[in-house]
Amino acid sequence: MSVATEPLSPPQSAFRVGAGAVVVTTSTVLPVFLTGALSVQISRELDFDPAGLGLVVALYFGVSALVSLPVGRIVERLGSATTSRIAVVGAAFFMLLCSIAARSYGSLIAILLCGAWCNVMGQLSSNLTLARSMPAARLGLSFGVKQSSVPLATLLAGVAVPAVALTLGWRWAYVIGAGLALCALVAAPRGGRETPRDATTPENRATAALSVIGIAGGLAAACATGLGIFLVAAAVDRGIDVGLAGLVLTLGSVVGLIMRMLHGWLADRRSGGHIAVVAGSLLLGAGGLALLAVPGSVALILGTILGFGLGWAWPGLLQFAVVRLNPTAPAAATAIVQVGVYGGSCLGPVGFGFLASHFSFTTAWLVAAGVMLIAAAGMVLGRRMLRAFGARARMTSS
Repeated sequence: MSVATEPLSPPQSAFRVGAGAVVVTTSTVLPVFLTGALSVQISRELDFDPAGLGLVVALYFGVSALVSLPVGRIVERLGSATTSRIAVVGAAFFMLLCSIAARSYGSLIAILLCGAWCNVMGQLSSNLTLARSMPAARLGLSFGVKQSSVPLATLLAGVAVPAVALTLGWRWAYVIGAGLALCALVAAPRGGRETPRDATTPENRATAALSVIGIAGGLAAACATGLGIFLVAAAVDRGIDVGLAGLVLTLGSVVGLIMRMLHGWLADRRSGGHIAVVAGSLLLGAGGLALLAVPGSVALILGTILGFGLGWAWPGLLQFAVVRLNPTAPAAATAIVQVGVYGGSCLGPVGFGFLASHFSFTTAWLVAAGVMLIAAAGMVLGRRMLRAFGARARMTSS
C-alpha cells in the first residue's frame, strides 16, 4: 500500500497541525454524541426507549467497524488534506438532515447510518496528519489532544441540552452542530509534507497483537460509549433534573479532555510502557463505572469524573502506541485497532440499553464495570504479545 503524495505547501506549525486534527475529529464524531445527549427530548417526539437509543448507536458504530479498513486504505491513497475535508462536509450534511428529515425513529437510524463513514474518515485522516506532519517529540501529546475531540464533542452535546434543546428545541441543536462543522473547514490540514512509501518496504505490522489490543479496546469502548450515551438518561431515571444531568456530562467531558492531553504529554516523556498505562486507566475507570450504580448526586459526579478521566482517556495513548509501531502506514494500522473499538462501540450500547430497559441502570453500570476489568486484562495480554513480536523482529534483523 502506498501513501498519497499531496501537493507541497508551506510547513505547518505544530499548533496548527494539532488544532486541525482536533476540529476535524470533533466535527465528524459530533452527530452520534449529540444524539445521545439529546435522547430525552428526541425520544419524546420519535417514541423510543433506552434500548432504542442503544440500537441507534450500536448500528452506527457497527457500520463504522465495517468500513474502517477500506476507509483506511482510501485515506492512505488520497491523503489527509482531501479526506479530512470530505469527512467534515459529510458530517455537516448529515446533521442538517437529522434536523430536517428525522421525523420517525426509523428515519433517524437511516440518517445516522448513512453518515457513519464520516466519523471513520475524520479519525483516520487526522491520524495520518499527525503521523506525517507532527514533530516526533510532540507526537504523544498531539494524539492526546486529537483524542480530546471525543470528550469535546460530548461537552458540546452536553451544553446543547440546557442551552438549545430546552429552549429552541433539539432540531436546532443539529443545525448549530452542522454550522460548527462547516467552520472546521478553515482549520482542516493543508497536508503537503507526506512522502510516498516504497511499496517494497515491509510494513512490519504486528497484526495478531494489534487484533488482541483491538478486541480489548472494543470491550473498553463498549463501556465508555455507554457512559457518554446513557449518562444523562440514567441520571434522569434516578430523579436528577435533566439540566443538571447535562451539566454533569459536561463536567465529565472536561475532565476527559484534560486527562487525554495529560496522557499524551506524559507519553512523550516515557520510552515505553504505553499499553500498560492504558490497562491501568481501564482498571481505575471500572471503579468509576461501579460508582455510577450507587444512588446520589455525589456518586454520580465522582463516577463521572473517574469514568471519563480514566475509563475513557486512553484512546489517544493507544493510537500513539500503534503509530509508533507502524510508522510506514499509520492510517491502515490504526484502522485494525479501530475495527475492534468500533465493534465494541456497536455492541456496547445494545447490551447497555437492553440491561437498562429490562433490568435497571444500576445493573447496566455494574456489568459495564466488570467488562472494563476484562478489557484491562486484554491490554496486558496484547502488550506481552507486542513485546514478543518486537523481540522476534530484533532477532531477525540482527
